[in-house]
Amino acid sequence: MAVLERSYKRFEGTLTPEWSRFLIIPRHAVRDVFRSKVFTAFFALSFIWPLVCAILIYLHYNVDALAVSRLNVRNLLPIDAIFFQEWVIAPQAYFGFFLAMLVGPQQVSRDLTNNALPLYLCRPLTRGEYVVGKMSLIIILVSTVTWVPGLLLFLLQSYLEGWSWFADNIWIASAIFISSLVLILLLALTSQAISAWVKWLVAARAALLAAFFIPTAFDLRPLPVAVVAQGQGVRGREVTSGTRASCPHAEAQPRLNQITRLTERHSLSARQAAEPQLR
Repeated sequence: MAVLERSYKRFEGTLTPEWSRFLIIPRHAVRDVFRSKVFTAFFALSFIWPLVCAILIYLHYNVDALAVSRLNVRNLLPIDAIFFQEWVIAPQAYFGFFLAMLVGPQQVSRDLTNNALPLYLCRPLTRGEYVVGKMSLIIILVSTVTWVPGLLLFLLQSYLEGWSWFADNIWIASAIFISSLVLILLLALTSQAISAWVKWLVAARAALLAAFFIPTAFDLRPLPVAVVAQGQGVRGREVTSGTRASCPHAEAQPRLNQITRLTERHSLSARQAAEPQLR
């Protein structure tokens, strides 16, 4: 066939670096998920609780606000490892899970259903870059609701309390980041595996929900809470401003002492009862 109009020219613009070409997948995926008003509302709702925690931290150091509201500082929650574990990381972990459940199961299943994988792989994208690009959407979204607000609250508390509190409690920041990172990778890998295995969106979301919530029937703690608690136990010493990293056996120690005293009394009574018989 004769080509009469030869208007084709070589692309003269700047080429995208090879290391960042996979980011084109999450860039378009973010635009797609935020078209849903329900998802946008839920994503905005996930930032309300960190805002409440920031207000609680601020009230500890605002004397005027405490005087107006007639609150006592002792009645407020102490800002320590337990606060970041139970009041920051644990609630935000559930928000991150539901975000991953909404967007994760449909990422790979739609490409498999519509036979779109050849369109991706015919471009300068490897299979590994495709998987990383699909996982990047969950990594970005869950990071914005887990370790990012957690570290911002930690910096706010450090700014109000002082450098000494920051230096003594820097391990809390590392625990927040590591526990959130483990949760994010687990959500990303699990959601992508279920999405590739189950093509029906409702069934994929149900499978992801069952994979994370059925173990709670066996009294298993949420993953980020367990990691932060482990870091708290490793620290094992009291820090400034009432912050205490308690030992996991500290609560059981008084009960063990009481049992020991009762055992000693029982053995002493048995000896006294046996002495007349021996004589």
